[in-house]
Amino acid sequence: MHILTFEEVCKRGFAQDKRVFIRADLNVPLSATGEITEDTRVRASVPAIQMALHAGAAVMVTSHLGRPTEGEFKPEDSLAPVARRLSELLGRPVPLVSNWVDGGFQVYPGDVVLLENCRLNKGEKKNDDALAQKMAKLCDIFVHDAFGTAHRAEASTYGIAKYAPIACAGPLLAAEIDAINRALANPARPLMAIVAGSKVSTKLTILQSLADKVDGLIVGGGIANTFMLACGLPIGKSLAEPDLLDEARQVIEKMKARGAEVPIPEDVVVAKQFSATAEATVKAAHDVAADDLILDIGPKTAAKLAHKLTAAGTIVWNGPVGVFEFDAFSNGTKTLAQAVATSKGFSIAGGGDTLAAIAKYDIADKIGYISTGGGAFLEVLEGKTLPAFEILQQRSRMPLS
Repeated sequence: MHILTFEEVCKRGFAQDKRVFIRADLNVPLSATGEITEDTRVRASVPAIQMALHAGAAVMVTSHLGRPTEGEFKPEDSLAPVARRLSELLGRPVPLVSNWVDGGFQVYPGDVVLLENCRLNKGEKKNDDALAQKMAKLCDIFVHDAFGTAHRAEASTYGIAKYAPIACAGPLLAAEIDAINRALANPARPLMAIVAGSKVSTKLTILQSLADKVDGLIVGGGIANTFMLACGLPIGKSLAEPDLLDEARQVIEKMKARGAEVPIPEDVVVAKQFSATAEATVKAAHDVAADDLILDIGPKTAAKLAHKLTAAGTIVWNGPVGVFEFDAFSNGTKTLAQAVATSKGFSIAGGGDTLAAIAKYDIADKIGYISTGGGAFLEVLEGKTLPAFEILQQRSRMPLS
């Protein structure tokens, strides 16, 4: 995948005195009083902005925030809290510009402005061509630096990239592309994947896609229960999808035909009810009772899977393998998380619950790459070409002028 990067553009001197439009992901959580409660995405946007400033550009930044109604401004939809935080991080004023699509505002080389919530613009989500062209006229260089939106073709992510004189990937997006290529396009073997979640149906296409690529496919959560059922094991009253047993068997057979495997749990941790205070009991997989709930993989299974992970050349991780929020049912996820952390292989992890597990076990600095995009990361695992990658690849073939 060849995509022009903003770093290349800056190195060639093309950003000097130019208008740079950065599509960032500043969709941060806000309190009831409008204060940012977690600013990771704002901090992550700073390198692209600083890169543009150091290159001598006039910088415009925009993002979506929440789910506003297009054309209907409400105070809670404003990026004003983000503008304040960016000002603090950059050590300079960052004015917030409203009603910016038709221009009418000034930004000079060495300055930064934040353009109000882009999803307030009519036609944004439908990738309206006229809106995209107006956005493109505001800039000389478009920088896509919001991987979390890369799976959506919207006016500020896709349309503008069609019409801007130069369209390129910012440092965050470029890092995602590099990590994805390293993990899936040309991985060091063995390639192991952990795919866990409550339902096979939500990740069936991911499982089917990975079955063609990986050497080992570790399933967890409700997905593992469905695979256990497909192998004739009892699962009691555990969450599962009996109507997808054939699909689960097909994934197992596809892997087996390639000399790869889907390790089925040998032991599990069960309880009689779903509760943080429920008594946890370790049982062999074939001994699960009719009134048992499987809430984690057992210690024997966890140890065997951890051994496979520590020997892996590449690990892709999406989802905890048990109800790790409850300490009694967290050992499986903790054991695998520590194995990923200690593995000498390259690891890439993504998805909200996965990030929560990484934070809980304090291993962020030991993961090769932590993806910032939830839905986008999943679509990559499904084998889809993301709209942002598609249009930036097309534009990368156009010579810089």
